[in-house]
Amino acid sequence: MQRIAVVVGTRPEAIKLAPVIQKLEGQSGLQPLVCNTGQHDQLCGETLAWFGLNADVKLDVMRPNQGLAALQSRLLTGLDTFLAASSPDGLLVQGDTMSAFCGALAAFYRRLPVFHVEAGLRSYHLGEPFPEEALRQMLARIAALHFAPTTAAQQALLAEHIPPDNIHVTGNTVIDALNCLTDTALAEARQRLEARVDLTLPLVLVTVHRRENHGPRLEQILRAVDTLSRLYPACRFILPVHPNPNVKQAVHAALSGRDTIILTEPLSYPELVCVMQNAVLALSDSGGIQEEAPSFGLPVLVLRYETERREGLELGLARLVGADYEMIVREACSILQSPSKISTHFFNPYGDGKAAERIVTLIEYYTRYGATEQ
Repeated sequence: MQRIAVVVGTRPEAIKLAPVIQKLEGQSGLQPLVCNTGQHDQLCGETLAWFGLNADVKLDVMRPNQGLAALQSRLLTGLDTFLAASSPDGLLVQGDTMSAFCGALAAFYRRLPVFHVEAGLRSYHLGEPFPEEALRQMLARIAALHFAPTTAAQQALLAEHIPPDNIHVTGNTVIDALNCLTDTALAEARQRLEARVDLTLPLVLVTVHRRENHGPRLEQILRAVDTLSRLYPACRFILPVHPNPNVKQAVHAALSGRDTIILTEPLSYPELVCVMQNAVLALSDSGGIQEEAPSFGLPVLVLRYETERREGLELGLARLVGADYEMIVREACSILQSPSKISTHFFNPYGDGKAAERIVTLIEYYTRYGATEQ
C-alpha cells in the first residue's frame, strides 16, 4: 500500500482534487492522506464534505491580514511536520496556491516525489496573477510528474525543458468535479437559491478575489458592476463575497443596498454551479469559472489583464477586460443587450471528465516502477 499525501488548502483546490482523492480511495494499491492547510479554512472543509471527504489532518496557518512571507513560513513548517508524522510515499498538489507550493517544497526537502495536478499554466507575467505565476513556475522545477490540463500547458512545460516523459495531458479535474453533481444536489441548491434570487430573471454572476485586483482595481470593477446594475434593472447581479477583508469591506461599501445586486456569503459548490447554469454572463477573475463556464455556454468577461487559460479566448468563450471600467461596461453591454447562451456550450476545451482516472493510473504506475507508462 503506497501512501499519497494530498495537500489542499483553498476551495478551488478542494473542488479540483476531490475527484482525484475519490479515485485514490478506490485504488487498492494507494491510500490518500489528506491535509487541509486551512488557507481557506471553513470553505475548504465544507467543499471537501460535499464530496463526502474529510481531511486526515488540518493545520492552523491563517492569521488576520498576514503577509505572504508569514503565510509561507507557517505553511512550510506545518506541512513538514505533517510529512514527518505521516511518512508518505509521494505528495499530490494542485495548481498554484501557496499551499500547493509549500507542500511541494516540503516534500522536495524530504526527497519525496511531487505529483502536480494542473501543471503548465503560464501567463509569463510575474504580476498577473500574483503571486501564483511565480509559485507554479517554481513548483515545476521540483515536480516528478506534471499533469497538464491541455496541450498548451504541455507545450509550455516542454519549452521550459521539463523531460517529456514526465508530462502527461490529462484534462482538467474541474470537469470531473462537475460530473460528480447529482440532479438531487442541483435541485436542492436551486431551492436554496430561489429563496434569495428570482432565477427566472437574467442573472449575472460576479466573482472577484485575486490579490492583484485588491485596491484601486477592485474599486473600478465594483463601479462597473454598479453602473451595469443601473443600466439593466431587469437583471440580477449575484456576487458571492470572498471572506478576505480586503475584498469583503470594499464590496459591501460599494454595492450594499442595491435592489438588483445580491451580495451573498460564499456559495456552496452546487449553488455556484446552479448559478452558472442559469446565468447569461459571468464577470470573474477566477480561473475555475473560466474553465467551468464553457460547459454551460456561459460567456465570461475575465477581470484580469492576463490569463493562462487562453483556450477560452481563442474559441470566443471568454474576453479579457481587466479592471478597466469602460471596457467592462462596454463588453458587458454588448452581451446583456441580447443575452443568450453560447451555441458551442456542449464543448469544453479544458477536459472531458476523465482526468482524475488518468492521474491516479499514472501515479499508481509511478509508485510501482518509478516511471510512468507512455
